[in-house]
Parts: sequence; C-alpha cells; structure tokens
Amino acid sequence: MSDLFENYGAVLVAIPVGIMLVLTALLATKLLAPQRRTALKGQVYECGMLPIGRNWAQVHVRYYTYALLFLVFDVEVVFLFPWAVSFLGLIDADFGKVILWQMVLFIGTLLIALAYAWRKGVFDWQRN
Repeated sequence: MSDLFENYGAVLVAIPVGIMLVLTALLATKLLAPQRRTALKGQVYECGMLPIGRNWAQVHVRYYTYALLFLVFDVEVVFLFPWAVSFLGLIDADFGKVILWQMVLFIGTLLIALAYAWRKGVFDWQRN
C-alpha cells in the first residue's frame, strides 16, 4: 500500500506548485499590465484591416457541433491509447474480458454518436 502513495507523491507536490505558478502569473499580469483604456484598444481587429460594418457576426451552430465532435473523438484517443498499451498486461487477469467489453461498449457508444452526427448532416459542408 505504501508503494501506491509513493507514486502519487510527485503529483501531490506538483498540484500546489502549479496552482501557485498560475496565481503568481495572474497577479503579476494584474499588477504589471497597462490599465489605460483607449478607443484603439476597444476596436475590433480583423486581420490587419479596418473593420467594415458591425462588430457582430452570427456563426452557424454546425461549426460548434463539428468542434464538439472533434473534442469527443480527441478525448477518445486519450482514453484509448493508455488502454491499448496496458491491455496485454491486463488480459491475463481475471477481469481481462470485462475490460475488453467495457472498451467495446465505449467505442460502440462513440460510433453511435458518429452515425447520429453523420445522419444529421453535421459533416455536410455544402448544405445551406
């Protein structure tokens, strides 16, 4: 049991150090950054050109859906890669088949989500 806690010692030290670094950076930014507001700072920046018309533009929800799908499948890779690396070592254990079927269920759920998005036309960029 002590081996388990020794492995997490570095994590328990890194968490407060990381929090302190972030808070220090935020505090330094608040103290050192210029605070004066000017009309030029409040102006919208569009690729080096002066903006024409209003500052507001509507973005279609399809772009957000596409981004969320990318995020879902990106997170899938984060779960799938460590599982694949350690799977051969876990298959000999008593719960090896349970681990396999849990991953099959996980990937199946993601495939259902992909099929649903495909059917709804999320990936069809030519549609109006």
